[in-house]
Amino acid sequence: MANATAANAVEVSDLVVAFDGVKVLDHLRLEVRSGEILGLVGASGGGKSVLLRTMLGLVPRMGGRIVIFGVDRDTATAEQLQGLERRWGVLYQEGALFSSLNVFQNIEFPMREYLQMPQRLMREVATVKLEMVGLKPEDGEKTPAELSGGMTKRVALARALALDPAIVLLDEPTSGLDPIAAGEFGVLIRTLQRTLGLTVFMVTHDIDALRTICDRIAVLAEGRIIAVGALSQVLQIDHPYLKSFFRGVRGAPSTAAVKP
Repeated sequence: MANATAANAVEVSDLVVAFDGVKVLDHLRLEVRSGEILGLVGASGGGKSVLLRTMLGLVPRMGGRIVIFGVDRDTATAEQLQGLERRWGVLYQEGALFSSLNVFQNIEFPMREYLQMPQRLMREVATVKLEMVGLKPEDGEKTPAELSGGMTKRVALARALALDPAIVLLDEPTSGLDPIAAGEFGVLIRTLQRTLGLTVFMVTHDIDALRTICDRIAVLAEGRIIAVGALSQVLQIDHPYLKSFFRGVRGAPSTAAVKP
């Protein structure tokens, strides 16, 4: 697998990650299709965030290959890896905003890292990104300490979109939000994905998000992907973990907004 196919934004094969000799990911295989929203679910501590961070190059691998937009992380040059980093945006758990920077400065941070832009232009771009996620320009002068949980998530999403990425990786984007705020944030993700033509890889425990905004879901258990497909397909698979995780999902009404 030298290159990701045109239909796939990400291809992971035989991925092995271990800590202190204990395998967290065991020859895992997964494909993320271009232009889809793929939701990754699994038990807490089961390796979901480890997989995301390994894809980003933040966690070392014992084995396996990761190809993102045709770039093989094992054979890529430093220039190719830097170019790849400009093609993705990341929303970490709890937002991970820089507490010493205001909202505008947080959104501008990727631009300062990767682009040579005058301050005025960076501020204009940051303002546009802020409005894209449903916040007002005056919110840009606030510090992270002045933001609600929902606003923090939206600012973090705006920062993830700062470089106009082709793929956005979201780590528990609706965690800590009440059901209404979580539903609204899910609709925002789906709307931005369709409007901007994004590929979205989303680690989540949010059943409503899986039902209403994900095109496919992948289930991680025992270090491997044990099921992948539309929610209706995954619900038909006879596996103890799937039955436990999705207990009550069949036929249950969604509390989140439906796909716009």
